[in-house]
Amino acid sequence: MSLDGSVDRRKQPQTPSAGNGNGNGNGNGNGVVEDDKLTLGRSPNENHKPESYEDLKLEFSPLLFSSLEQYLPSDVLNLSRDLKLQYMRHILVRYSPEGERTRVQRHREYRKKIISNYQPLHRELYTMHAANFFVPSFLKAINDNTKESLRSIMTEPSPGVYTFEMLQPHFCELLLSEVENFERWVHGTKFRIMRPNTMNKYGAVLDDFGLETMLDKLMEDFICPISRVFFPEVGGSTLDSHHGFVVEYGMDRDVDLGFHVDDSEVTLNVCLGKQFSGGELFFRGIRCDNHVHSGTEQESYLADFFPNRKS
Repeated sequence: MSLDGSVDRRKQPQTPSAGNGNGNGNGNGNGVVEDDKLTLGRSPNENHKPESYEDLKLEFSPLLFSSLEQYLPSDVLNLSRDLKLQYMRHILVRYSPEGERTRVQRHREYRKKIISNYQPLHRELYTMHAANFFVPSFLKAINDNTKESLRSIMTEPSPGVYTFEMLQPHFCELLLSEVENFERWVHGTKFRIMRPNTMNKYGAVLDDFGLETMLDKLMEDFICPISRVFFPEVGGSTLDSHHGFVVEYGMDRDVDLGFHVDDSEVTLNVCLGKQFSGGELFFRGIRCDNHVHSGTEQESYLADFFPNRKS
């Protein structure tokens, strides 16, 4: 986890002390933690079960707080949820640029406007129903929750790149139908939507029209068990946010997607196409930060699930 930024300390809220009121622990004896006393662990406490913050209206994602809680000092972990929340919020506000917080708030308002006007076609998609969404072999591997069970359903065409069966065909059909319905609504209302990224002109962000809660459960309960086992070196055990979207390709749409590096710790790709040809997905090796945009290698691989820094 990387935290960076600066802040005017005179404007910062007071943060509860994790000490005993006598000057011990992280506090200064007055029930307030000084800025230079705010600390996080270098690695998560995987034995600690974090609180849920989903019932609160927060300026940051509730999942971010649940994930960050695993990095709290041991004495802070014993505090009440409200005090832990204040401690973590103080850190996030300190290191999160004000411009970024403003952008997040505007995007939240944008989503609220869409969700209050768009009428879903298949409401059963908006709540996680594992038995209806996933194939039995995938569910069994997740429920067994061992490296052996997960590896048993996967093939590894390239080191760190995995393919596996995951979704029921009917779920894929419903999801495509929902996206098409959303696109019709966008066209009919002339609503200007944000596309998934700057490279694609066609497609939709699933979180923006109400699927965020379902995708939260997908990430937390079904993707994290995999990434925790296979991608611990990139934070696979503490994923706290996602960007779920569908992009569309065709002769009258985007025709391809060029060389790029995903802005994520891990990526899950799912082919939702109907009748088509082409559509291969290629990977060209792991890249360090200094060579993200350098030239590509000759060898390439078809795959579905992989850690960040792959092109």
